[in-house]
Amino acid sequence: MPLPNLGGGDEAARLLKVITGSAAATWPLLARAQQGERARHIGVLMNVSENDLNGQARFAAFLQAMQKLGWSDGRNLRIDARWGGNDAKDRKNAAELVALAPEIIVASGSANMGPLMQISGTVPIVFLIVPDPVGAGYVKSLARAGGNATGFLLFEYSIGGKWLDLLKQIAPEVNRVAVLRDPAISAGLGQYAAVQSAAQPFGMEVSAVNLRDASGIERDIAAFASASGGGLIVTGSPPATVHRSLIIALAARHKLPAIYFERTFAVDGGLISYGPDLIDQYRRAPSYVDRILKGEKPADLPVQAPTKYELAINLRTAKALGLNVPNTLIGRADKLIE
Repeated sequence: MPLPNLGGGDEAARLLKVITGSAAATWPLLARAQQGERARHIGVLMNVSENDLNGQARFAAFLQAMQKLGWSDGRNLRIDARWGGNDAKDRKNAAELVALAPEIIVASGSANMGPLMQISGTVPIVFLIVPDPVGAGYVKSLARAGGNATGFLLFEYSIGGKWLDLLKQIAPEVNRVAVLRDPAISAGLGQYAAVQSAAQPFGMEVSAVNLRDASGIERDIAAFASASGGGLIVTGSPPATVHRSLIIALAARHKLPAIYFERTFAVDGGLISYGPDLIDQYRRAPSYVDRILKGEKPADLPVQAPTKYELAINLRTAKALGLNVPNTLIGRADKLIE
C-alpha cells in the first residue's frame, strides 16, 4: 500500500519526510522479506475522509511509530486502510475490512467502533479517540478490557469542568452555556452530565443542543442565541466533526464564544479548544498492535487515558467577538492562531 498523500500541513510534511527518509534503510529488509518473511496483516479504519490533512498526519504518525517497533508496510506487514467520513461509508468500510480477515483492526472513533463491534466479536481491535468505551459496551472496564477490543480514550469526563473554566476565563460575561452533544451515544449523555455537574461554581446555566442534521443544529443554536450571555461547549462526537464548519460559522454569526474539544476547530476559526493531542494517540497505538501481534490478548490490556492535552486560542476570532484574551491564557496556550 502506498503512503498517503499528506497535503501541505507542517506536521504531515515532517512525518512524510521521516517516513520516506527511512525507505533506503528498509530496502535490504524488503529483499529478505521477498525471500520468505511472512507479512502480518492489519486493517485500519480512519474516521475522516482521505483528503483530510489532519487524518493524513495521524495516519503518517501511526506508520512512523510502527516502523520504530520494527513493522514496515510492504516488508513484514500488510496494511489495508479504509477512510470514512459518514455513517454509510463507515459501515461499508467495517464490513469490507472484517471480510479481509486481518489479524488486528485499528479503529478511529465511535463512528467506526459501533458497526465494527456489531459485525465481529472475535477479531482483535485497537481503538483510538473513543470517548466512552465502557458505556458503549466496547470493553468491560478500563482496567481490564475483557473482550476483543482495547485502546485509547478520547478523554475523561472530568474535562467538562475544564471547558467551563476556560470559557469563563476568555469570556467572563457568559452565564448560559449550550452543550452541543450527540444524544445517540453514551458519551454524548456523559459529557453533558459532566458539564452540568460542574457548572454551579461558575454560575452557569446549562442546556443541551442535540447534534443531528444541519437544519436542526442551525435552528437550535439560533434559538439559544436569542437571549444574551450565551456561550457554547462543543463536545466530542462524530456529528460535531462532520458539521465542524457549520458550527464554527454559527458561533461567529450569533457572536457566541465557544470552546471545542479538539484543536482543529480553533485552527478553522473557532475561539478556543482544549483536548488531547490526537496525533499522540496514533503514536501510542502501535505499542498495542505490536503486543497483540506478538501474542498478547486485548482482553488483558487496559484502556489508556490521554497523556498530552493541548490548548489552542484563535486570537482573530477573539478580536472579532470583542474579547480581550487574558495574558495568563496566552502564556499557557500550546497554539495561538493570529
